[in-house]
Amino acid sequence: MRPTPAGEHVVVETNAGAVRGFWRTHSAAFLGITFAEPPVGDLRFLTPVPATSWTGVRDALRYAPTPQRKALAEVTTIPEPSIPGDDILNLNVFTPRPRAANGPEELLPVLVYLHGGGYVAGSPASPWYDGVAFNRDGVVTVTVSYRLGFDGFGWLPDAPPNRGILDWLLALEWVRDNIGQFGGDPARVTIAGQSAGGGAVMTLVNTPRARELFRAAASISGVPTDIPLERAQQTTARLAERLSVTPDRSGFVGVPEDDLLAAERAGSEPLQEPTVNDLLAVMRAIDGSLPLGPIVDGDLYPCSIEEGIRAGSGREIPILVGSTRQEFGGLAQANRQLFEDHDIEPLLEQIGLSPEAAQRYATALPDHHPAEVVGQYVTDVMFRRRIVDWLDLRGKSMAPTWAYDFAWQSAASGLAEHCLDVPFIFDLLDDPDVTRVAGPEPPQALADQVHSAFVGFVRDHDAGWPSYYDSKSIMVFDKESGIVPGGYESARALRS
Repeated sequence: MRPTPAGEHVVVETNAGAVRGFWRTHSAAFLGITFAEPPVGDLRFLTPVPATSWTGVRDALRYAPTPQRKALAEVTTIPEPSIPGDDILNLNVFTPRPRAANGPEELLPVLVYLHGGGYVAGSPASPWYDGVAFNRDGVVTVTVSYRLGFDGFGWLPDAPPNRGILDWLLALEWVRDNIGQFGGDPARVTIAGQSAGGGAVMTLVNTPRARELFRAAASISGVPTDIPLERAQQTTARLAERLSVTPDRSGFVGVPEDDLLAAERAGSEPLQEPTVNDLLAVMRAIDGSLPLGPIVDGDLYPCSIEEGIRAGSGREIPILVGSTRQEFGGLAQANRQLFEDHDIEPLLEQIGLSPEAAQRYATALPDHHPAEVVGQYVTDVMFRRRIVDWLDLRGKSMAPTWAYDFAWQSAASGLAEHCLDVPFIFDLLDDPDVTRVAGPEPPQALADQVHSAFVGFVRDHDAGWPSYYDSKSIMVFDKESGIVPGGYESARALRS
């Protein structure tokens, strides 16, 4: 069969109507497919409503409006375009076989990817989430948008909580009902995400309503929040006072998006010429959670992730979990000179550790500069201690867990920093923004290894090395990758 020329259109029928995508090299893209009605006006702060059916063929040729109205910075590590418009609940499908199975053909495994951005930002339209390399390796890829910030995760007494989770669920139901028409197998869905998206994956594993919608889960630098209900209510009260509205849906529904976004981000401006005490205050405020995100509401999301793991939530779901080595280490490393004359343990005590915990943590990082130690503390609190929970609390009766540590350091920053692993996972090192983040000539051999591990996990539920329960070992991805016993030692030192 001759290859379809790049740019040629292709039409697929969904349950709501036909969509028109386009061919690239050996892969077709369907961009901006609506899965829910625009959550504005009378639908704002409510449960998402499935998209109304249409007649004729609807174009899916360009990315649709994004829930993100403004990125967290002028230049973000991952390029995250903001696209204006109301039709923000949409998804993108990348597939090598845009048709239902024909004759002896088998449906292909499916990767559903949730972007990061702290639950307040991020964009499914990022070129770093293009599924072309996964398509090349026989995996249909879907990227999903969801409501962000207060619209998605703010608590209101007269509105459904966790609207962002409800958006994830409706998108996964769309995949269940439609992905077969794009060549994907609804019985072989793996969910994955990075940062807040990785936290979303952990949340969905812990959400009873979600678990029938996927078969495996990969959490990349996951940041779950597990916000207690009381704290969510306090956040609402503060925002309502700041905006001079009542702390309920009737008060918030008329607040313009720009005003609500400004109120959410008030007080989060970057430090200018910080002192050691300024930096320590920021670190002291970091408790492994975020201001907005999934709320433990006792209903849709019944308990914290740690409680869920202990109770056996997701015992049937294979898990792939990992992080970069130094995630948020750059916060201290960029101000390394400020820490030159400081002893490590008193610094850790100022951040909030007890003397015993400070000694234990410093011992886990011998011969490290104080800036490296406090930077690693931020990384471990936000990211890596969560991974230790998944490794140590999932037992013999549960499906296997694989863990990795992405240790390769960027030639640009000198760190294995947050987001650095994403273009390796998607095998997109030729994207021009990758050089800005990773430096010139990032190693393709490493991308081959990392991407292959994710393909193997999605396809066969096997990352390619022994599971953690069987081996008590993890994969370290670096210039010389390999399996090592244990792993995440400094994060383990935070556990009492």
